[in-house]
Amino acid sequence: MRLGLNIGFVYGGDDHLDHLRLVKEAEALGFAVTWAAEAYGSDAATLLSWIAAQTTTIDVGAAVFQIPARTPAMTAMTAATLDRLSNGRFRLGLGVSGPQVSEGWHGVRFSQPLLRTREYVDIVNAALRRETVAYEGKYFTLPLPDGPGKALKLTVRPIRDHVPVYLAAVGPKNLELAGEIADGWLGILNDPAYLGEQLTHIKAGRRRSSAEPRQQDLDGFDVVVTTPLMTGDDIQAAADPVRGYAALYIGGMGSREKNFYNALAVRMGYAEEAKQIQDLYLDRKHREAMAAVPFGFLDSISLLGSKERMADKLTAYAEAGATTVALTPFASTVEQRIADLHTAAEALELAGVAG
Repeated sequence: MRLGLNIGFVYGGDDHLDHLRLVKEAEALGFAVTWAAEAYGSDAATLLSWIAAQTTTIDVGAAVFQIPARTPAMTAMTAATLDRLSNGRFRLGLGVSGPQVSEGWHGVRFSQPLLRTREYVDIVNAALRRETVAYEGKYFTLPLPDGPGKALKLTVRPIRDHVPVYLAAVGPKNLELAGEIADGWLGILNDPAYLGEQLTHIKAGRRRSSAEPRQQDLDGFDVVVTTPLMTGDDIQAAADPVRGYAALYIGGMGSREKNFYNALAVRMGYAEEAKQIQDLYLDRKHREAMAAVPFGFLDSISLLGSKERMADKLTAYAEAGATTVALTPFASTVEQRIADLHTAAEALELAGVAG
């Protein structure tokens, strides 16, 4: 198992410089990858290209490029360019986002997300293989049949023969799809005790994708768990900065009718609490929603406390099947976030599960 770093978004001020300091420290510590995200603010591609230009060994990954934000061809162009400029260090994470962002921000209907993702990945992979792309699907048709367009081939070559594709998946069917068509999974709100249930669905997808016995398990498949990181002697206090993050996902990432993260919390055994958090959050009682997140839930999805305590948690992740733990530092200063990365690296060494 290896460590990664999740730097999230750019909000303003000098936070991009703080991100760069963290990434360079993670690179020096031997972290495998840094991931950048996008929602309806900063885009991931620009931030990753800036990071890649100032690093040499750490991989740069999109977690994620939003599927409704780009055509498959544009994603292939961006992935090939980033792979070339980073000298083969790019990882392509994809996700459908949610109905609020897809329809409200990008103007793309959030219908049949599994089929749309399947078609999208088919086209991206074909383009990155530098095939002449012709495709007939329900959502994507290339070239259009009633105009002057013709099938084209990507003119820029990625460094590698295959740019690894990751899917951000939450629900069981989407997890199966990740196992079937992707090289890795980008997980979130991951409890080691529940990870096995999620990997069961990924393995089912792997069985559909290949007759090769090696590929029917998780051999060669990267299981990435995104994990908040906070050190401190007082575990309850260490968990408090993570409350806003958890409340946002469980309560605010969607409507009452459709919130994938809320449904995940329910499947993890927090049905009552998930409803309360969502009700409070959607009623704009954000502080109360944060306070309603159980400490046990925060502790289960995070690395909190001492090096020794973190080592135990990393061991649990490794035994459950995680191959990369992508850390999101929550300390209030960049100096403390850097110190926490060092503690996590020491915890991994203490756990003896580095790979």
